[in-house]
Amino acid sequence: MKKLIVTILFLTLLPTLYAQHKGNYDQTDQSAEMISRQNVAHGGNAPFYNPNIYVQANANLNPTNSITIEVKALQNVKASSYTAIFNLSQIGTTAKETDSLSALRIDNVRNKLLRLGIPEKDIVVDVISFVPVYETVVEKKLFSKKYNEIPIGFELQQNLHIQFKETNEFPEILTACAESEIYNLVKVDYFIENIAHVYKTLQTELLKLIEDKKTYYKTLGFDVSQNYNAYIADNKYCYFPKDFYKHYQAYNSISFEAIKQNKGVTTARKQTSYYYQPITYENYDIVINPSILEPVVQVGMHIKLQYTPKPEEKVEPITKTEIEHKYYVISPNGAVDIKELKTN
Repeated sequence: MKKLIVTILFLTLLPTLYAQHKGNYDQTDQSAEMISRQNVAHGGNAPFYNPNIYVQANANLNPTNSITIEVKALQNVKASSYTAIFNLSQIGTTAKETDSLSALRIDNVRNKLLRLGIPEKDIVVDVISFVPVYETVVEKKLFSKKYNEIPIGFELQQNLHIQFKETNEFPEILTACAESEIYNLVKVDYFIENIAHVYKTLQTELLKLIEDKKTYYKTLGFDVSQNYNAYIADNKYCYFPKDFYKHYQAYNSISFEAIKQNKGVTTARKQTSYYYQPITYENYDIVINPSILEPVVQVGMHIKLQYTPKPEEKVEPITKTEIEHKYYVISPNGAVDIKELKTN
């Protein structure tokens, strides 16, 4: 009888167990199917394959006399330099003390970075604010209380900008800042020295592809360079890694021991993990440097050409016009007399 009750309880909790399994994924898409990989967030490139419902889609082709050539190119570009920005806050009882304590922390970081090979010119301090700090003091009187704000010290906010060339330098920079109690990493910016060269490379590759497509259509009997009017739209863009981090939670909250003992479970705060998810390639015709190991700057270009047949030239019919016939009579003295010749 006891085994039967446990079995019924387990079957009753099956929907709960399945719901807990979804906790390993980003919950923004409630309608998405889940797969049994706990540390992977939903939202990948390919649809989940289910042999029972998978249907091969057939494209519905509609022939037309207009031609559209649309090409996209993407290049993954490793940054030529990076800038990490750390925020530090320092308080003190006097302005001089506050400034001295902050300068000491920054000098400690600067000395460590210099030993790592980062030059002095790549370390910049940006002062954000320097304001007094107030505290509320209660002033008691015989029949009342009065609350007064009085200055008790100062607070100095500064940002520390550190430029570096290689990503493997960043852990040592982070350690140097942490040893001086600077923990607040604001962001890391990526920079490309010659972005114009990147766009030029993409443009060259797209032009080659467009010419190949024109040759293809010409082989089929559509010479777009002769018999069509052309219309164009183009676009270029540049995306940085900070905009392409996604998150998920990897955990399993099932407690079979709690089920057996019929006891509650005290939930704990679940850690949110982040990962870099760059632009995927399925919508691109050309991808330069497709294999990446670290976050990169993604530069893209999109060109769309539309060709419509030129209207046929209208040939005006030649109409018969009445021609006036005239003859000239010249007298011996040189006088000219014009006479009209009747033809009917």
